[in-house]
Parts: sequence; structure tokens; C-alpha cells
Amino acid sequence: MQAAANTVVRFHYRVAEGGAGSGADIESSHVGGEPLAVLLGHGGIIPGLEAALIGKAAGEQFEVEIEPEQAYGPLRPNFVQRVPKKYFRDPAKLKPGMQTAVSTDQGARLVTVLKVGMSVVDVDLNHPMAGKTLKFAVDVVDVREATEEERAHGHAHGAGGHHHD
Repeated sequence: MQAAANTVVRFHYRVAEGGAGSGADIESSHVGGEPLAVLLGHGGIIPGLEAALIGKAAGEQFEVEIEPEQAYGPLRPNFVQRVPKKYFRDPAKLKPGMQTAVSTDQGARLVTVLKVGMSVVDVDLNHPMAGKTLKFAVDVVDVREATEEERAHGHAHGAGGHHHD
């Protein structure tokens, strides 16, 4: 079976910064992890990686370099906001350069701390991988039709996917 919209693809991956910044892995599912399970066509992974998986079958291995526009977007230099400390879990431990989550109306959002003041924190709202070309090495473990429940929920269930309590 080939990967397509509304199929679940389980795959191992390694990702490193691509282009001129190529180097060590940023993240890998091979290090003590299970393959990632993704329901294609539902926005569960970055668009460039999803597009690269379309048409692949179990056992295939490939590498793909994904530009920022198809990954985490361009780096927005002025995407900075001043946030009251009350929106952080442990504001006393915040230091410039660290990444942390801030509570928003849409749930937690990962930010990078730029400056810590007496009552506010200046944060960079760019995703840590924004503006970066990413190089993925992918090993497709298996491809299967999504269940009706997975399609309704918009994500894969089971090993490597989402678990409901």
C-alpha cells in the first residue's frame, strides 16, 4: 500500500539542519523511540515532510531537504512580545535563551525567552526551527488505511500515534 491522504504512515526519522548549516541530528526517533505514526492529510506534520511521504510504501528509505516555507515558516525578526510573568509556569527560573511554554487562549505555545524583567518577560514567538532548511532521513515502517475513528479525530491512534485516556 502506498501512503496517501487518510492513510496512517509509521516511520522512523532523523532530522538535521540542511543547506549550509548541515550538521548533527537535531532529533531522531531511532534513539530509544518508536516510529512516529501520522494520519496523512490532517496537518499532523510539517507540509514538506507530508508531501515527501505521499506515494511511499513500507520498507522505503529516502532523504528530503525541506525549505522553511514548507517546514516551520520564515524567521520573523520582529516577532517579539512582552508577556506578564503570571502566564509562565515557573517565572523565577526563566533565563534569556531558554525555551519554555506560555499559556494562550489556544493552549500552550513554545517561546524563547529574550529578557526577564520584574513583572514581564520578552519572548520570541518564532518556532525554534523557523527560518531553517531541514534535512530528513526517513525509513517507512508501514502504511495502512486509517480507521473511521482516526479520520474523525484527525490523528493516528495506537503505537507511535495519539493515545486517548
